[in-house]
Amino acid sequence: MISLVFLLCGVSAHAQRTPIPQPPIIGAKSFLLIDGNTGAELASLKPDERLAPASLTKLMTAYAIFRALDEGQIALDDLVTVSEKAWRTEGSRMFIEVDTRVSVQDLVLGMIVQSGNDASVALAEHAAGTEDVFSQVMNQHAAQLGMTGSNFRNASGMPNEDHYSTARDMATLARAIINEFPEYYRWYSVKEFEYNGIKQPNRNSLLWRDESVDGMKTGRTDEAGYCLVSSAQRGDMRIISVVLGTASAKARIDGSHSLLNYGFRFFETRLLYRAGETVATAKIWKAAKETTPLGLLENLYVTIPRGSFDEVESVLNMPETLLAPVAQGQPIAELQVSLNGDQLLKMPLRALEDNPDGSFWQQTKDGVTLWFE
Repeated sequence: MISLVFLLCGVSAHAQRTPIPQPPIIGAKSFLLIDGNTGAELASLKPDERLAPASLTKLMTAYAIFRALDEGQIALDDLVTVSEKAWRTEGSRMFIEVDTRVSVQDLVLGMIVQSGNDASVALAEHAAGTEDVFSQVMNQHAAQLGMTGSNFRNASGMPNEDHYSTARDMATLARAIINEFPEYYRWYSVKEFEYNGIKQPNRNSLLWRDESVDGMKTGRTDEAGYCLVSSAQRGDMRIISVVLGTASAKARIDGSHSLLNYGFRFFETRLLYRAGETVATAKIWKAAKETTPLGLLENLYVTIPRGSFDEVESVLNMPETLLAPVAQGQPIAELQVSLNGDQLLKMPLRALEDNPDGSFWQQTKDGVTLWFE
């Protein structure tokens, strides 16, 4: 195995830097702050504690609906007949009426902007027949996303002792919605929505306070307290904050805003390598071409303390002998990225093109050379 070490920005400064301060105290039962691109954890308090998610549940309801839309199981212009169950659902409402027909798009906006429990149940029944079956779908998606601390029993977040989630799982879910469904995520920044002559504002008042905030969802029950998942983008950096169990609507907004500002102030996200960019070249023996370019299939970002990019190092671990054939996308080497000796991530470097077997003469020639080496 050959290891090649290279700095990303020339000569490393290794300067003494001011330590990052502790995150703000916000009076929450649990919180988590992550980078939206990399998923890196920036600050946390009991992020894996299982708590009642209240209307944050509707993020999973939305994810399941977005999946159904993406897979063609339902359509935005479908007309949904409102059941008595949906109409009678307690809590925050979109104010749909029993036996009326409402488009899926209006129901989605009613769920996202107005936090309509009635809209959530109507969507669940349309997508899966019953809310109970839809909750199974929600849990299947949660498992696929790696949300190991969550269990959903309904589509709205109504209290249930077997209905819970964690700050980490909610951050995972928020990141999935943002990255997988940008065309639907834009609805989380809608500040008000009118249906049936009733106009209601988005309960996420951070949308008015900070123009960099473009989502996502509030929640509140007696058991859960006041909760908020928020997301903001400044420049090329996106940060997601999850705050669970504060004492008031003001506390969840102030606390979330403090966490977002903390993340943007003390951290930065940098693009290391673009998808398809040649990071290194590998010598391939007995091949049609002497070398093969290696790179990544997706953009590679790293989240680091602000101002420390000059100290980031990459180590490339590559086998000493590589033989043809090589297929495009085949993992060839391992890229390890570290900051001042602490590993940040490791990723496989893959062949960016095919390199088939060489001619009989090339294979014979390389075989003899390898024999002597």
